[in-house]
Amino acid sequence: MEAAPLRATPRPTPSVTGTLRAIEAVLLRSGQRTARRNAWTSVLEDRRRAKDRYDAEYVLEAAATRRPHAT
Repeated sequence: MEAAPLRATPRPTPSVTGTLRAIEAVLLRSGQRTARRNAWTSVLEDRRRAKDRYDAEYVLEAAATRRPHAT
């Protein structure tokens, strides 16, 4: 059994766009990681603010419906 002959095929020349995309991918990896971390931090901060608003609303509602203390 004979092996098929290897043919040398020319490697396609990288386009300028492809080269720029490859460079961009390498440079932005850490940037994407930072962006995701910042986005998650924002989500947690929004949740904290929402809880604070809820708690404040609860206290204000309780104070508004409380009867004045008769002496």
